[in-house]
Amino acid sequence: MDLSAVGLLLGAGLVAGTVNAVAGGGSLVTFPALLAVGLPPKPANYTNSVAVSPGYLASVYGSRRDLPRGRGNLVLLPTAALGSLAGCLLLQATPAGTFQFIVPFLVLGAALVLAFQERLRRVVGHPREMSARRRAVALHTMVGLGALYGGYFGAALGVMLVAGLGLVLDEVLNRINARKNLISAVVGLVTVVVFAVIGEVDWAAVAVLAPATLAGGYLGALLARRLPAPVLRALIVVFGLVVGGYLLVRALR
Repeated sequence: MDLSAVGLLLGAGLVAGTVNAVAGGGSLVTFPALLAVGLPPKPANYTNSVAVSPGYLASVYGSRRDLPRGRGNLVLLPTAALGSLAGCLLLQATPAGTFQFIVPFLVLGAALVLAFQERLRRVVGHPREMSARRRAVALHTMVGLGALYGGYFGAALGVMLVAGLGLVLDEVLNRINARKNLISAVVGLVTVVVFAVIGEVDWAAVAVLAPATLAGGYLGALLARRLPAPVLRALIVVFGLVVGGYLLVRALR
């Protein structure tokens, strides 16, 4: 790997870590960068998933003050782990083109759910109006589906998690964003383990990208804490629409 390739990956990793912490979707920065330095698409996907995982851990640390206390977060972690494991196995078993065609619509749908969250709450019921059992089932369902998607592809995972969690949690957006970071970190750890065993990972590229995503994830989490909720919501929605549009264009080519 020459110096220009190293520089490209370092820059992409820093931007991706920051974007993942603020809105999610940083993989759309690092994935094209890996293709640009010569990796085939599927190894690039495996390498990308492993490389961005340290950034999720840094995001958890950076947003730790906004993370709600108690065991409520811990009970979600097995659901996130199982969902991401299923997504990793789905990637192995399913032709990539089939799911890549569906992904843009999932991302666009998640962004629109977040944009019209209050109106949708009037239809499905505000979290305060849900019974404890219904809220718990809905929360685990949202986390499981998000983790399934994250294990398979991962781009815009944050947008999807924030949109889903916002429908079933009566919390301010900064707290939801902190939960998103924790769940994303679990998804990232599972993909590292699974893809290290069954995936074609370019470890040299990981060695360059991972420290950059780590630094970007911490900086992005600090930035997200300082943004007013309406601004943070608007950034996530806009980024989700851009990511979904980009993926749709790629899928239709």
